[in-house]
Amino acid sequence: MMTEIPTVGKDARWHHLEVSEAARLLQSDLRHGLAADEAAARLEKYGPNAVTARPGKPAWFRFLLQLHQPLIYILLAATAVTAALAEWVDSGVIFGVVLVNAVVGFIQENRAEKAIEALTRLVTTEATVRRSGRKLRIPSSELVPGDVVLLQAGDRVPADLRLFETRNLHCDESALTGESLPVAKTTEPLDHDIALADRKNQAFAGTLVTAGQAAGLVWATGDRTETGRIAWLIAEAVEISTPLTRKIARFSKLLLWVILALAGLTFVVGVVRGEGAVDMFMAAVALAVGAIPEGLPAAVTIVLAAGVSRMAARRAIIRKLPAVETLGSTTVICSDKTGTLTENQMTVQAIHAGGRNYQVGGGGYHPEGDIIYQNKTIDAAAHPALLECLRAGVLCNDAELVLEDGRHRIQGDPTEAALLVSAAKAGLLHAETTEEAPLIDMIPFESEHMFRATLHGGGDDGSKRVIYKVGAVERLLERCDDMLGADGNPVPLDREAVRDEVESMASQGLRVLAFARLHAPPDQDTLEHEHVRGGLTFLGLQGMIDPPRKEVIQAVADCRRAGITVKMITGDHAATAKVIAARIGLVADGGKIRCLTGRELEKTSDGDLPALAAETDVFARVAPEQKLRLVKALRPMATSSP
Repeated sequence: MMTEIPTVGKDARWHHLEVSEAARLLQSDLRHGLAADEAAARLEKYGPNAVTARPGKPAWFRFLLQLHQPLIYILLAATAVTAALAEWVDSGVIFGVVLVNAVVGFIQENRAEKAIEALTRLVTTEATVRRSGRKLRIPSSELVPGDVVLLQAGDRVPADLRLFETRNLHCDESALTGESLPVAKTTEPLDHDIALADRKNQAFAGTLVTAGQAAGLVWATGDRTETGRIAWLIAEAVEISTPLTRKIARFSKLLLWVILALAGLTFVVGVVRGEGAVDMFMAAVALAVGAIPEGLPAAVTIVLAAGVSRMAARRAIIRKLPAVETLGSTTVICSDKTGTLTENQMTVQAIHAGGRNYQVGGGGYHPEGDIIYQNKTIDAAAHPALLECLRAGVLCNDAELVLEDGRHRIQGDPTEAALLVSAAKAGLLHAETTEEAPLIDMIPFESEHMFRATLHGGGDDGSKRVIYKVGAVERLLERCDDMLGADGNPVPLDREAVRDEVESMASQGLRVLAFARLHAPPDQDTLEHEHVRGGLTFLGLQGMIDPPRKEVIQAVADCRRAGITVKMITGDHAATAKVIAARIGLVADGGKIRCLTGRELEKTSDGDLPALAAETDVFARVAPEQKLRLVKALRPMATSSP
């Protein structure tokens, strides 16, 4: 019989606990996992690992809601009255207008709801688990708290996990936290109040494993996962009226009372003058029907539907028809960063090699763009140091760039894919380069070492051996004895000059990688850590970033000219967010970007938040629920506008 899992205090968090304590609270065995009967009992108690579909309104009720408008009430009354007067043509036309209005609105909103419901399918996958000491592959819906889950590259994380074993594990969490780079995971306990995006000892449901392997303990499933919680936050969002619906409501009520007053006055005046009561009643009804603008709802619906269709063509989903009109009344736009303002594709933009600085054109994973030196496009073949730095990025690499449906996509780590693209822009293609220098052995990237190294063969007889090393600047620079000069020959290494270049790139928001080379003996067929501890030749630096979309800069400028304030709300780091904000012109030229972090938001009261939110340009490292809180705080700015 299943024993009750002790509850953890409301102020305790799983990332703060030691692995042994988490296992004790979840009553699980890290080596053997749960017993089959225990897992079955917990599945019955906690339910399947799936986001529960929120009980929605039935289709017939959502259809009737399309008629829930004052003007529609008048038209329905007019339909009934004209039918009672045997005016069948007028009655049919008015009812047809009402029906078309309702059908168009229902179909459009139904499509939008289905698109949003796709979020609930993010946690539906398969999972590899340990149960009763055996390794099993089961549907993720059967996972329960306490299960031991095994992860490897390419897996989608099936539940929220407390990691207890990792080997070079990196997870793409951009959809959940806004982090533009895959996050390196660890197993050590973290501070109690650390932000969601910094919980590196956890893996979250719906995120993607880009590299490495790991084992984790399930602590949340279904609705209790971070992804499930977002789905419920969306479902619980309070609907507010739009400027158009408020104006139509006011107009309809005014029109209703005016029509009723005129009809009543007509009836009273006629009766006072001696006309028959029945005749005057019929005249009053005819006046009321004639005064109703029965074409207005249909015209409004058709215009809104056309607007929604145009927005859909631009990949923008509108849940409710009247909401599309708010684009014309917008005063504040809150936008995510990763994948919205930016490409969500890492791109090398700067290279330092042979003591020279180069710029790289193009964006994303499309391998087209120029290599620029001193404001001129160059042929990389004439720059030996540059070419060798790019070659190191291609060979010391575990990613692939594939062409699917006319678009280039990556398989592997986005950072490594960016190196393949920058090399391709200089004419170094992955397949050809690896064929010329086949891989013999490698040291995979691990977080504690912060580098990757590969051993390659080459030469006409295959006897040449060369080692390439790529990683963090601080780990590589100290291992280098000299550097490659602009002409391709070794020269003395100026470490301070290199560090200055690193600082310059970092100030632009670029992530910087260093590259080094070492010629190895012809008979070397293995690669160990002692082989790359010293004696290397420094090849150069490559700086990359997730760049802004080209159209975003113009769009932000257009918004500012129209008097619309644009605010960035992201889960990414503050420094990166501010760099992107500056690049897209989020504030006026020369203006200072005002940034607020999620931790600072937690300390801000609801009363102080509206004023603080109004004067802030960038919100960084924020959690999903904080985004909703910010939107609510900014809402008075919009509703106060006429």
